[in-house]
Amino acid sequence: MHQVNYALQRIPNLDKDQTKAASLQVVRSLVDQEVLVQKALSDKLDRDPVVVQALDATRRQILAEAYMSRKLGTPAEPSDAEVTDYFNQHPELFAKRKIYRLQEVSIKAPQEEHDAIRAQLGASKTLDNFIAWLKAEKLEVKAAQGVKPAEQLPLPMLPQLAKMPDGQAMVVNQPNGLLVIVLAGSQAQPVTLEQAKPAISRLLQTQARQKAAKAELDALKAAAKIEYMGEFVDAGKEAAAPAAAAPVAAEPAAAAPAADAAPAADADAISKGISGLK
Repeated sequence: MHQVNYALQRIPNLDKDQTKAASLQVVRSLVDQEVLVQKALSDKLDRDPVVVQALDATRRQILAEAYMSRKLGTPAEPSDAEVTDYFNQHPELFAKRKIYRLQEVSIKAPQEEHDAIRAQLGASKTLDNFIAWLKAEKLEVKAAQGVKPAEQLPLPMLPQLAKMPDGQAMVVNQPNGLLVIVLAGSQAQPVTLEQAKPAISRLLQTQARQKAAKAELDALKAAAKIEYMGEFVDAGKEAAAPAAAAPVAAEPAAAAPAADAAPAADADAISKGISGLK
């Protein structure tokens, strides 16, 4: 029963009328799992080094998350003033929210060729001409296009993109080259403070929890004796790069995920005249 109850608790929005049917399905799944577990034990897989490592890693992760969950508890609801302040600070997500039609060209190129690529982008009259030049230079190119609302784009680059007129291109640095993002078109679709309030509240709570978790972890590490040894000695010297804040969803629905292949946030140039994008 404790196994069934634990599984039922992890089913979101489970209606009381659905509990009986759900519990039967859980039991069937547990039976399937138990048959496999018993066979794995009989084959002594619990002694396999890879399996032992996986079990240990899972245990450590659960313990770490359990500690943080009990230590931090549930963050307080943000005040109306905090929600309004966030709304006003990000007009590109709310009051001036847009739906963007984008064309993306990912270019694999060494650093010494970046200036020439930017120059050619500014000189090209159409995107097809630019891509043809890239291929003639024997550069690896991947092109894609799609329609994305503001909340599905990386927050650090969104203000710059929101100011761009249709037909311009943004050049974004990537670890192995450049990403050219062409704004083929955009459509205004603003949302009100009332519509955005639930999503903003969730985001602010998440940010507050992340801040508290970092403070707790920093305190624990400061009180502990940590020694990096051998080939990992440099791990104690390099600070982790801060993660870019994910944008909050602008609509009343749950926060939208970030774009599948979000470009880096260090957009460094805008070309002057790519036309003929249809």
